[in-house]
Amino acid sequence: MGWKVAAALVVANMIGTGVFTSLGFQLQDVTNTWSILFLWTLGGFMAIIGAFCYAEIGSAINKSGGEYIFLSKLFNPLVGYLSGWISLTVGFAAPVALAAMALGAYLGNVLQVNNTLLAVSVIVLISFIHSFSLNVSSKFQSYASWFKVLLILILILIGLYYPQSDSALNFTNSWTMEIVSPSFAIAFVYVTYSYTGWNAASYIIEEIDKPRINLPKALLRGTLLVTFLYVFMQFVFLKHGTLPDLKGQLDIGHVYATNLFGSQGSKTINILISFFLISSISAMTWVGPRVSLAMSKDFKIWQFLQRKNKNNLPVTAVWFQALLSISYVITGTFESVLLYCGFILQLNAALTVSGVFVLRKRKPATPFFKAPLYPLLPLFFCLLSIWIFVYLIIDRPVESMIGLLILAIGVLTYFINKKISNSS
Repeated sequence: MGWKVAAALVVANMIGTGVFTSLGFQLQDVTNTWSILFLWTLGGFMAIIGAFCYAEIGSAINKSGGEYIFLSKLFNPLVGYLSGWISLTVGFAAPVALAAMALGAYLGNVLQVNNTLLAVSVIVLISFIHSFSLNVSSKFQSYASWFKVLLILILILIGLYYPQSDSALNFTNSWTMEIVSPSFAIAFVYVTYSYTGWNAASYIIEEIDKPRINLPKALLRGTLLVTFLYVFMQFVFLKHGTLPDLKGQLDIGHVYATNLFGSQGSKTINILISFFLISSISAMTWVGPRVSLAMSKDFKIWQFLQRKNKNNLPVTAVWFQALLSISYVITGTFESVLLYCGFILQLNAALTVSGVFVLRKRKPATPFFKAPLYPLLPLFFCLLSIWIFVYLIIDRPVESMIGLLILAIGVLTYFINKKISNSS
């Protein structure tokens, strides 16, 4: 594939739950508009740095598989395994749970049904669809990806066109105090989670034509487009919602739609956003089990996930992921799941970006794409990640410990697998 198709894949993977859910949690402690817009711009900048670094590593190693392959080759098999473990247990299952929780909130406003029941039901329904028909899945996903971009563009244009009445816009100088506060670092976790997916093209490097040229193009241009959409989306949310209405709210789009279109019009927007969220759940239910399948081929402990049905679909992996997602929905709140999920995913990305230092030291013989402004960009990414980790551990110790516990269990399963392999 060329860079345009690969960039579309990046956009489709990036645009997900975070853009319609994060703002309310950020506004609990960070309320200045400059601070909010800076958060989302900084998130885009960080994703672009990550894209540069992944493009360098990917074009040098030139193998599909993303972090699992990169970290195994740059560091050691245990680090690579932990990356795969993150994908297996958190990387797809937790985002599915978060999207389902958000869908429960949005659709619950229309159907007046229990949010948790809706969330669990949609996970089961989509897993069922992906267990039988790949043809339906692929067609649905193709249309849904473009629908995501179109919906956000329409909401931005409507929001910019209509004049504001009461709004949460605040352009005072209070941002100077907010951006150096611990709350700003916590709010940034929501942003980094929302940008997750900028590395999507790195999973299919072997399918990209001239990856040394097209991989950087795909990662950078896809990320830039999403950054533009995200920043303007937050601005129109702030423009058409008061601070008390938005603060702590999961279904931010519902507040925006109600203020612009009234209660009846907001139902239509809620249904459209729910379809948007279904497409995100579907995408992760499609891709996630394929990553689990790859793990099952390399590690005996996960061999049971290889089981397929007569249509050659990895049904065991699909339902394993579904059960994990349902457990996240039932046992955690949206905020807690997002924070420990964001903690683990950011750690995974930071480790991979730090691999650029290892790669430069080894100096591969084959020519490859090189990230500009080395070592400043990867150093900035790693320092920003450390800043997030420190404040998360201080301010949200429970969520941070859950994230570290998941990693510790991953280390344990690695050695259990080693023991199984040695005894067979």
